[in-house]
Amino acid sequence: MKKALISVSDKTNIVSFAKSLIELDYEIISTGNTYKILVESGLKVESVESYTGFPEMLGGRVKTLNPKIHAGILAQAGQENELAAQDYEFIDLVCVNLYPFKETLKSTSDRDTLVENIDIGGPTMLRAAAKNFNRVTVVVDNNDFDAIIEEIKVNGETSKTTRQTLASKVFQHTASYDALIFKTLNSWNETPLTNQYIQSYDLKETLRYGENPHQKAWVYQDETNQDASLLSCVQLHGKALSYNNYNDAQAALDIVSEFDAPCVVAVKHMNPCGVSLGKNIDEAFDKTYAADPVSIFGGIVACNGEVTKETATKLNDIFLEIVLATSFSDEALDVLKQKKNLRLLTYIPLTKENKTQMTSYLPGGLLVQEVDSFENPNTWTLSNGHMDDAMKEDMIFAQKIVKHVKSNAIVLAKDLQTVGLGAGQMNRVGAALIACEQAGEKAKGSVLASDAFFPMRDTVDLVAKYGVKGIVQPGGSIKDNESIEACKEHDITMTLTHRRHFKH
Repeated sequence: MKKALISVSDKTNIVSFAKSLIELDYEIISTGNTYKILVESGLKVESVESYTGFPEMLGGRVKTLNPKIHAGILAQAGQENELAAQDYEFIDLVCVNLYPFKETLKSTSDRDTLVENIDIGGPTMLRAAAKNFNRVTVVVDNNDFDAIIEEIKVNGETSKTTRQTLASKVFQHTASYDALIFKTLNSWNETPLTNQYIQSYDLKETLRYGENPHQKAWVYQDETNQDASLLSCVQLHGKALSYNNYNDAQAALDIVSEFDAPCVVAVKHMNPCGVSLGKNIDEAFDKTYAADPVSIFGGIVACNGEVTKETATKLNDIFLEIVLATSFSDEALDVLKQKKNLRLLTYIPLTKENKTQMTSYLPGGLLVQEVDSFENPNTWTLSNGHMDDAMKEDMIFAQKIVKHVKSNAIVLAKDLQTVGLGAGQMNRVGAALIACEQAGEKAKGSVLASDAFFPMRDTVDLVAKYGVKGIVQPGGSIKDNESIEACKEHDITMTLTHRRHFKH
């Protein structure tokens, strides 16, 4: 008779799987709670202790780490005599899934508890069986039970093609498992290891297509990441998100998370087209809409508070792809759900500083960096003019936004409302011209935030013609003095932040 070793943490359908194997003339060897459940279900099962003649020890840490188990798994066809000399036998099927390290990580940060949920025997058996897929069937996914049983019923055994596929799934699983353990332990190190970049993500969804209809696309998720992410949002209504929706909505969420005061952000193609603060969400929305009533069409709106019926009615008058908010009133949902395709999502505000790394794909590799953080405005230096409290508030507001705008980036703001934005331009004067032209008369008395320094005075001379009264920029150019002198000539306040915010 063939032998199957079963030892699982996730016991979903394990009784029916074991029962089917027994009906197909397999002898079952099992451990711990798996053994107990199978026996209590009336199945004939031999314990690992009985099979090996060696007791479990060290609180269960050592039970399957035994030569009789691993020789039986690793032995190849033709090595029967060598096994028999030790009174060992082939093990033909191994069904193992691992201690729930990921699930434990979601529920606790206690290090001792996490360490105890690092499986040792399970990965060892899985890897041994997967290596020997020429002979051994290895099962790590409970969803494969039915197909395996059906194949054995029809053919008497699994095919080599099936066993190779199952082996691949094992190494995928153990690689992901080890990557998460590494990531966790590495986060405990005073100096994290950086010589290799190891991450693991689970498939969340297969998307209809990518940036364009001819591109296939998928979205993967790190379920242990608690940062403010679109992937942790709850969708209340509307059709499934597209690849572009994910990018745009995350950009909106990143910007709105910068502010504690009531804020509404409108985003188009990952750039803000309007951002405002107000006494409440409704006032903030009115200001955001007024900032650019054209570009908001077909865009994404994010609110860092609850959407009420009053705001929902205004949102409903515009064609939007997504509305993000911390919550929606029941009356607001009644209004917004009138549009069957409008996606409505709620999110949990970020409660701690986001220290997540971000990556960019390169053929054959990755670029990795920390997320761009906002500087302390108390470190800014005034290089020209006078800055009252209202101007400083507008500068802080504009600076928090400009770091989310594609470089070269210019943001004009007044009264905690964007009035003009220039994004993704090849030169800074071009970005400033776009922002000023968009603002028109609203540019008068506004402040300008620049993501990087002015290489020469031409940007100052340009915006002075539109009535800009304050500039906040990093400084650091060898021609800073020329820009400062230009500000003096035009009576423009200039503040240096000493921190660049490129976004490519």
